Amino acid sequence: MHSPTPFRVDPLYADDTLLVVDKPSGLLAVPGRGVDKQDCLSARVQARYPDALIVHRLDMSTSGLMLMARGPAAQRALSKAFAAREVTKRYIAVVAGRLEAPADGWGVIDLPIIVDWPNRPLRIVDPIRGKPSLTRWRVLGHDEAGLRTRIELEPVTGRSHQLRVHLRELGHPILGDALYAPPDMQALSGRLLLHAWSLSFLHPLSGEALAFERPAPF
Repeated sequence: MHSPTPFRVDPLYADDTLLVVDKPSGLLAVPGRGVDKQDCLSARVQARYPDALIVHRLDMSTSGLMLMARGPAAQRALSKAFAAREVTKRYIAVVAGRLEAPADGWGVIDLPIIVDWPNRPLRIVDPIRGKPSLTRWRVLGHDEAGLRTRIELEPVTGRSHQLRVHLRELGHPILGDALYAPPDMQALSGRLLLHAWSLSFLHPLSGEALAFERPAPF
């Protein structure tokens, strides 16, 4: 019996230099270890665009906008833009509890993150050995019971699991987070309620300002 053919991921934008795609939750960004982890966003996109290369990643359980380069030269240029913090990414998340809005609208989480080596792939906050990690956030709304808060997040740095770790440290883990939320908060959603909804940057060839949005599916 043959396994079903993976659905095609069609780009929201495509030219000779780059692609912008919307990754579904539950799909790896790149292949993992083992034959059962070869289906991924990059493989599906490369089936149609063989020169497509990864520039950044989203966790498997995170959905939303990803930028891919077409060819090594474009990959180098876009990677430099990410390293220079010239690419702006914003996320929508739903977290546990009532998270109060900062007085000036946007709050900042400045907590250094390092791999928790005995418990990989988990990350932890470590003020001595951790790498600088900075997240901006603002409150979008609360549910009537005060059990959930919808927020917008802007990672200034790009550490693995940064948003998930930072919100856990605030005491408001993301609902459905199988790595960082307690079991009762994991159970409140069938998926991680984290979505990369906005992506903006300058085109590496033309210099044109590009901006893309994909509303959260939750």
